[in-house]
Amino acid sequence: MGFHEDSLVDTICEIYVDISRLESLKPSVDVNILFTKLVLTCIPPCSIDVNKLSKRVQEIRAKLIKLCGEAEGHLESHFSEILTSHSEPLEQLTIFPYYSNYLKLSLLEFNILSEYSTKIPNSVAFVGSGPLPLTSIVLALNHLRTTEFHNYDINPKANLQASRLIDSHPDLSERMFFHTTDILAAGDQIGDYDVVFLAALVGMDKHEKMKVVSHLSKHMAPNSILMLRSAHGARAFLYPVVDPCELHGFEVLSVYHPTDEVINSVIIARKLDVNNSKLDVNDCNMEIMASAAHKILPNKCLEIEAFNPLIHGFPRR
Repeated sequence: MGFHEDSLVDTICEIYVDISRLESLKPSVDVNILFTKLVLTCIPPCSIDVNKLSKRVQEIRAKLIKLCGEAEGHLESHFSEILTSHSEPLEQLTIFPYYSNYLKLSLLEFNILSEYSTKIPNSVAFVGSGPLPLTSIVLALNHLRTTEFHNYDINPKANLQASRLIDSHPDLSERMFFHTTDILAAGDQIGDYDVVFLAALVGMDKHEKMKVVSHLSKHMAPNSILMLRSAHGARAFLYPVVDPCELHGFEVLSVYHPTDEVINSVIIARKLDVNNSKLDVNDCNMEIMASAAHKILPNKCLEIEAFNPLIHGFPRR
């Protein structure tokens, strides 16, 4: 790494030390300040390859990702409770400071999906939906208005909170469902979904992530779509990285790396029909990766509202 990258890593490690000393990661002034500082440090595009970091920094990165996940969980739970205190929670979504970003990010993901899928999906699964399943809600309300959404989360409290958000809505209460289960325990029903979204924090390290991907590969229907959240550059200190070459059983269609305050990269892949496919599902097909061409999306492509650290605490996955 060059001087700039070394300095950046040192700064991130210093922030990690401060975060690790917090008594709680629930929303507070101190939590907001530190995570805002972390995000602003990691957002600028850079050439850091996290696979080449020292063992010490790799260990810090792994711990930092877990801390980020815990903080996000608290943030979502906090705002989910605020929203459900209203008689019509979905009419109050603007209370959540990232709502406008979600509108635009969901539009982006819908456009990506539409580029590679010729039909509106009948049924979508979101794995790792959490207590504030905004991706599912925004897609269901604005883009996929006849699609069923099946949200999977291992945490019963998270699903209870999430279900309360849509209970009073005449439309979503009829086509949005919540499953409290480890996705690794789900089997044949995975084959019912046309599209599966995998949240960034499902699988906190490479081994866990690939275990989930492998399970999905075994059970997803041929030609169904998998959409994954990943990270690139210094943003990989916030979220796990998914290597497209390790998505065995899938044809990688494209990889999108935003360059603004939207943290997650998006990978879209199609489940191979092993019986008919000429592709070697155990190798990274270079022709596919060449055509997928890791696309870097500039700000004008995403049109995401400028990040305001005074009102935004920590970004959603």
